Amino acid sequence: MNEIIERADRALRAHDLCDHCLGRLFAQVETGTTNAERGRNMRIAVALERSARSEEMPSHELCWLCEGTFDSLDRFAQAAVDKLSTIEYDTFLVGTRVDPLLQDREERLWAEVGGDRAEPVKAELNREIGKIVEARTGKTVEFRSPDVVAVVDTRFAQVDLDIAPIFFYGRYRKYSREIPQTRWPCRVCQGKGCKRCGNTGKMYQISVQEVIGDVFLKAAEGKDHFFHGMGREDIDARMLGTGRPFVLEISEPKRRHLDLEALTALANDNGKGLADFSGLRPSSREEVRQIKAATPDKVYLAEVKAHGKVNKGRVDEVVQSLSQARITQQTPTRVAHRRADLARERTIHELQLMEFDDERFVLRLRTESGTYVKEFVSGDNGRTVPSLSAALGVPCEVTALDVIQVIDNSNEG
Repeated sequence: MNEIIERADRALRAHDLCDHCLGRLFAQVETGTTNAERGRNMRIAVALERSARSEEMPSHELCWLCEGTFDSLDRFAQAAVDKLSTIEYDTFLVGTRVDPLLQDREERLWAEVGGDRAEPVKAELNREIGKIVEARTGKTVEFRSPDVVAVVDTRFAQVDLDIAPIFFYGRYRKYSREIPQTRWPCRVCQGKGCKRCGNTGKMYQISVQEVIGDVFLKAAEGKDHFFHGMGREDIDARMLGTGRPFVLEISEPKRRHLDLEALTALANDNGKGLADFSGLRPSSREEVRQIKAATPDKVYLAEVKAHGKVNKGRVDEVVQSLSQARITQQTPTRVAHRRADLARERTIHELQLMEFDDERFVLRLRTESGTYVKEFVSGDNGRTVPSLSAALGVPCEVTALDVIQVIDNSNEG
C-alpha cells in the first residue's frame, strides 16, 4: 500500500475525520487543491484499498478532531463581514481562535500518524474564511501589512478587529514659547489628575501634538494619537523656517480615508498663534523609524545676554574662533534628572554674529544634531567645553532661542 494512503488509513482507523481534517494531514504533499478535496480523494483511495481486502468503510459521522467546525465556515465569514462593515479599510487578513482542546486533538493525531506534511487547523480556517470574506466584500487579502485583521473566535462566532494605525507625515512650526512638542503628563500624578495639574493630568494644557492630533483623531474616529518628531526643541524655543518633520500616528482608526487638506486647515485655525502645519501626506511605520533615527543639523538664532561689559570686536573674535569648533558637553544640569550623565562631542559647524548692542547680541549657529545650544553659550558651570562664556570671560545666557531650519534631506541646500 502507498505510504500516504497507508497513513490515511491509520488515521481513519483511529478516528472519524472530516475531509478537511483528513486532507490537512497531507497539505504539503501536493498543491493546487483544497484540503477538503484532498481529504475526499484520500478517503476514496483508502476505501478502494479496503475493498480490495474485502473490508468495509464505516460511514462518516461527526469529525473527532474539529467537531464540525468547518461546517460553520459560512457563519464565521459572515460574522467577519458584518464586523468589518463598521470601519473603512482596503486590505484585510483573517485570524482565528480555536478551542484549545481542538488543537490538543490535532497534536495527538500528528503524534499517532505523523504530522510532518500537515497544516495546522488555524491556517486552514484563516484561509477558507478569508476566501469567503474576500468574495463578499470585494476587499483584498494582504498578508504583510493589512489595514485590519479580523480575528474570529470559532467557539462563539465572535469577531474582534485588530485595526492597523494610520500615519501622516508633515512639518510643523511652533510660534509659542510656552507649549511643548508633545503631551506632557503631570510629574506629580503621572497623568491621573491632581491639585498640581488642576485634575487635567498634564503639565501643560496644550501641545503641538494635541493641536493637530485632536483634529485628526476625531476625523478618523480613532482611539489615540502619537507624535513622532525629528528631534524636539525646548518648550521656550520657537520652531520657525520650513518647520520640523514629524509623523502623526492614529491608533485604531475607523476611518482611514481623510481629507488632509481640510484637516490641515482646521488644525492651523485651531492652533493660530501657537503652531501651524504643512505638507501633510500619508506615511508609514517605516518612516517613523527613519524620522526617529535621523540626525540632521539644525540652524538657530540665539539672543544672548552678557552679564558684564563686552565689545563687538572681542565678540567677533570669539565667534570666529568657535566656528567649526569641536565641543564636549556633559549632560546639562537642566535635563540630568531624565537623561544619562554622559559626555558627548558635538560640532559647531557655523557661528556668526548677526546683531550687537551693549549687553545683548544675536548669534546664528549651525550645529550638529544633539548640540545643547544654551549650554554652549553659558558653559553650564564648566560642563560644556569650550563655551562662549568661557571664551569671552563674561557669563552669558540665551534669553531667546529659535530653530530656523532643520536640515533634513528635503530642504538641504
